[in-house]
Order: sequence, then structure tokens, then C-alpha cells
Amino acid sequence: MDDALSACRWVVPLDREHLPERQLIGGKGWSIAHMLSLNLPVPPAFVITTEACAAFLKEGALPEGLEAELEIAMAWLEKKSGRSYGHGNSPLLVSVRSGAPVSMPGMMDTVLNLGINTDTMKSLARECDDPLFARDTYRRFHELFGEIVLKTTIPELTDNALTAWVGRIEAAAGQAMPETPMAQLIATIEAVFRSWNARRAKRYRKHHGISDSLGTAVTIQAMVFGNLGQDSGTGVMFSRSPLTGHPTPYGEYLRCAQGEDVVSGKYTPKDLDDMKVALPEAHAQLIQAGIVLEKANREVQDIEFTVQHGQLYLLQARTAKRSPAAAVRIAVDMVSEGIISAREALQRVTPEQVQRILSPQLAEKATEGVQVLASGQGVSHGVGVGTVVTNSDEAEHRAQAGENVVLATATTCPDDLHGMLVARAVVTEHGGSTSHAAVIGRALGLPSVVSCGADTVTRLEGQLVTVDGIRGIIYLGALDVITPCENQDKRLKTLLAWARQHSPITVYRNAEAPSDTLDLDGIDEAADPANLLNFIKGSRGIRGGSIASEEGVRAALKASVQYIVGEPTLPILLAAIRASERTDDKIDKESR
Repeated sequence: MDDALSACRWVVPLDREHLPERQLIGGKGWSIAHMLSLNLPVPPAFVITTEACAAFLKEGALPEGLEAELEIAMAWLEKKSGRSYGHGNSPLLVSVRSGAPVSMPGMMDTVLNLGINTDTMKSLARECDDPLFARDTYRRFHELFGEIVLKTTIPELTDNALTAWVGRIEAAAGQAMPETPMAQLIATIEAVFRSWNARRAKRYRKHHGISDSLGTAVTIQAMVFGNLGQDSGTGVMFSRSPLTGHPTPYGEYLRCAQGEDVVSGKYTPKDLDDMKVALPEAHAQLIQAGIVLEKANREVQDIEFTVQHGQLYLLQARTAKRSPAAAVRIAVDMVSEGIISAREALQRVTPEQVQRILSPQLAEKATEGVQVLASGQGVSHGVGVGTVVTNSDEAEHRAQAGENVVLATATTCPDDLHGMLVARAVVTEHGGSTSHAAVIGRALGLPSVVSCGADTVTRLEGQLVTVDGIRGIIYLGALDVITPCENQDKRLKTLLAWARQHSPITVYRNAEAPSDTLDLDGIDEAADPANLLNFIKGSRGIRGGSIASEEGVRAALKASVQYIVGEPTLPILLAAIRASERTDDKIDKESR
């Protein structure tokens, strides 16, 4: 490694020799460093640390010395790639991506193709013998830079007059583009740092209990291109199905495209079999990479990749978000495969996920004779019933008033998170199983149907509907539903047996309740978990009120209650295991 680069305070190069702390370089940077350590094909990259982000957010400006370190790091990246940033016959273009220490998919900003200008566009066209590709790269950069950095709406490019179009972007923004590629890079880094405090990111952190103090790192990586022709493409692969947990690779591929084309939901990709047909060698390498990464991480992997002229490049690998049903199957299967222990399996399934699985589902024959209003691709398990609204602000307002709503839009984006959090289901006209609506829907356990086609939103608006996230169908009206039983699913039964072995508290079903159980039903104050300790101290066992909630279980453990009565029992047991582990961790930290 270059001595000047190794002496940098704010910048960390990613190589095959070192694996820096995730807290310092963020999840995305750590993923790249880890893949490099496994000798997987990854474009060269370096990271601006979370410490630099903290300094920026505190002072409102990049920390002293960072700009000089950027010059050193970019020179290193030029050397590693054999290309020149912002000039030359072989121009280096880079991506600038956020990367918090914990996964926050889609919550912060990314800008691609930095380093493209009128001169490098010509060089790129000559090098690739493809002027259309070069112009498209120029257009994509200015669209993203205008939206993310200049914070403006991008005017439509109608006449292919690129210079005049850029002028319209600048006029709409009320400011000019930075003149030099390095100035553009600095402005983009600042925008990514600021996106840590974006409204959608704050809401996501609050919903998932993520600390605001973590900050984001910024990963700067040499670009590879999936839009160079039919021997190029981009996609996302999961090492197991994130929808069902089935132990086979699952994903999508889009020929002659870049990554944002897949995740934006604006295009509907094909499944990985299309890649196998078009590029069998790259497909085989991808499948093998998934095996290597899952074995190394002992977790299901979500892998972003690009193929450039037949050469596979991995851009990121992270623990895959998954539906509740997939979480259960993967946890149980990995124990049977000897990958994880039963204790670890219990840690990987949340009480909320089990509650989602055991939530109401469509009753048998409930759909007979019912009008189908729309259909698409079901990407998140569950059934949601509500009145269709077509924007997130209205969804939030009406849900707060106590109404059940279904959010229907052409596509979703990070700015729709507040509407998704309160909706009973989500429906989109476009996108596939790795679009924003699909990924976030699975993470939230929210029934989601995508790719329903044009005009779906207009046809559904204002109607009371039932959304089947399994089959991908939207029915007219509120249909009959049933509530599943935890003893009817063999994997849930397995988890239940493990949970009973590891739980610090006993959980009885209603019919098994001992006679001396304290019943909190009918005590209004007991509906608030914050009040539970006032009622349960000294009691041997409790039922009713909010005792079966995660907060209620924590209160029961704090009060040394011996048992809880409630159904279903598995979520209560899982909550007790999690609460006891947090207590043990706290004791360990305090004793150090």
C-alpha cells in the first residue's frame, strides 16, 4: 500500500490484505473489503470513514485535511484501475455510495458515473466504440447529480442537445454544476453525508431502533458498466429465496443495464435463468460466489453484481432481508445443515416475524366469485385489507385517523417510507422482486404486489380491496380471513421446541393457565406496558393486558414473574430470549 495513503486519517483504501472495522468503514465498505479478502472479483475502491461524517455533521463542512487525502486516494484508484479520473483516453468513472455500519437499504444517496464530462464522454465513446453508451453515461450522471446534489427536478431530454439540457438543469437548480471532476466529487460526498439526516433515513432508524449517532461512511469505487451491450448486464442475487427461504439461488438480471435500473423499479428484469442463457460462464461464477459468501458469513447473502463484456464483478454483498416465512425456514434449515446452532436460529427469527406469519390469511374459498381488480408479482407474504390511497402523505394521515389503507403507486422510493410503515399492503405498477417496494415490503413484513401494469393506480384509487401478497392478486372488497396456528407448521413447531428449552420464562396457552394466574384484562392502565410493573410485582404468573408484548415480557422478567399466559406462545418465548440476552450483554459490558 502507498505510504501516503496508509498515513491518511479520514480515508481507508480497500485491499486484499486488511479488513477494517465495520463501524469505521460502514457495511458497504466492509462488504467490499471482505469480498476482496475472499479473492472474489471486485472493482477497486476506498472509503471515507464514519468519523469524517461525524465531523462534517458537527461542523457543517468537510474535516480539515480530507480534500488533500482525496487527491492521494484518487491517485491510488487511478493506479489500481489503470485509468485517469476526469481526463485522458481511458477515463476513470467512479460511484459514490453511502454505507452505514448497519444496513439501511435505499435510505441514503448514491451518485454514479462521476468523472464524465464532454471530453471524457468522447474518450469513452472511442474506447468502447459506442457513442450511444457514452452519451447515456453522461445523461445518467447529470440526472443523478441534479437530483441528489443540486436537489432539483430534472427536465426531460427531448432533443439530444446535451449541453442545453445541462443548462436547463442548472437553471432549475439555481446554481451551476461544479466545474472540475474533483469539485463534483467533493460536492457529492457532502450530499451523501447530509443524506444521513434526511427525513426518510431518520424515520427508518427510528422504526428499526438504529442510533442516530452511527453516521455513514462513503464508498468511492471504480465504475464497471452493465450497459455496454448484450454481453453486459446487471442484477441482484440472493443465495436463498428471500420470499420462501427455499435453498436455491434467487434473483433477477437485466441485460444491457446499470444497477439503478433494477432497484429503481422503473424496469422489469428477468430471472437469473436469462443470465444463464446469455452468459453461462459469468452465471456459474456468480452462483459459486454466492456459495463462498454464504459459507463465509453463515448467513443468506444479497449480492449486487454487474457483468461488463462477459466479466463478472461483485459490487456488494450483505445479509439478505427476508420475509417472515423465509426467516423461519432459513433459520431451521441452517441448523439442520450444521451452519448455525439452535440458539442462533432463535436469534434470527423475531417475535414480530412470527406474529406476521400467524396473522390472518385468506380463508378457503374466500376468493370464489370475487372480482379481481389487478394482479402482478407477489413479493412479500401476507394479506392486507384497506382502502386504496395513492400517495404516502395521505396514507399516513388517514391511518393516523384509524383507517386501514393500502398504498398504491407507480413505484415506491425511499420518500414513501412513512406511507409504507402505516399501510396494510403496497401495490405498484412497475418493478420486480428486488425493487424498493419488494425489498422494504419484505423487511417490514408488509404484503406487497409489484408489476401490476400501467393505470393500476387509477383503477384502484378509493376502492376497498384485499391484497394477497403471496399470489400477487388484488381483490375487490374485504374478504374472509383465517388465523393460522403455530402447531400446524412443522418449522414453527421446531422453533417452538427450541424456544421452550432456551427461554428464561415459561409460557402457557390459555387452556393451560394455572389457577393462581393474575388476569390484567379489564384493567385499563395495564394496556400500557410502562404501567405493568405497578401491577405484576409479587405475582407468580400473568395473563392479559399488554403482558404478551415485547415490552410486557421485559417487564415480566424484571419483576421475576415465573410464567406468562398467552397465544400464540412462540412470539412471547422469542421476546423473552431476546430480552434476557440484552440483559446478559449489559451485565457483561458493566463488568468489564
